[in-house]
Amino acid sequence: MSTLHDQLHALAAHVRDPATHPGLAGIEDRRLAVYRDLVFNNLDGLLAGTFPVIRRTLGDATWRELLRRFLATHRSETPLFTRLGLEFTAFLDTRDDPARPWLAELAHYEWAELGLQLCDAALPPHDPAGDLLHGIPVLSPLAWPLAYRWPVHRIGPDHQPTEPPEVPTTLLLRRDATGQVHFSMLSPLLCRLLALVGEGTHATGADLLRRLAREAGHADPEQLLVEAAPMLRRLHAEGVLLGTQPCAETP
Repeated sequence: MSTLHDQLHALAAHVRDPATHPGLAGIEDRRLAVYRDLVFNNLDGLLAGTFPVIRRTLGDATWRELLRRFLATHRSETPLFTRLGLEFTAFLDTRDDPARPWLAELAHYEWAELGLQLCDAALPPHDPAGDLLHGIPVLSPLAWPLAYRWPVHRIGPDHQPTEPPEVPTTLLLRRDATGQVHFSMLSPLLCRLLALVGEGTHATGADLLRRLAREAGHADPEQLLVEAAPMLRRLHAEGVLLGTQPCAETP
């Protein structure tokens, strides 16, 4: 068994990185090429479908070179094909690419749509009729506020910025009842509010808004509460905010 294990390990190493690990003795290279091509082409097909913008932006040669580096050097934490895109984003996050400093964030942005489609998180307990200002708001696990340094929604073959803008890109991804994922722009203030709600701070909506008003130097925090009420109702109607945490029952 140890011999078989060693042979399989050597074959896997060769398939992942044939430039570093030679083929197994006694096996023709044309036969090994079948395994090399099968693994690489499957990887290409899976990731190209998840990261179409990156593939078009990099071009075929650079894209394939990046995939070969990923296959040779990255050690995945999961065997699930559905998590392969997340492994690719983790790989890019560890790389320094001065020519494309936005690459890791663009990968996360592209992966997020699939990640949200596959999300199977259960809805937490909530009161759908709760007061979002005076109660503790509950963020849907199917609504993801995202913040990026780079304008990831605009990057592509014809737009590859070299410096990040002064204002971050803040977005909301949400999955509706039909399973469709929607993208929308958020103000940085609203993105921050949803992130705080998602952290489970156990603060009321009013307290969170007052906190944001202080952080932003708002002249009249109480006026912000008035202005924010319609926005909170809209987020509730869209399913972004599920309602409020249910009140604890009195024994």
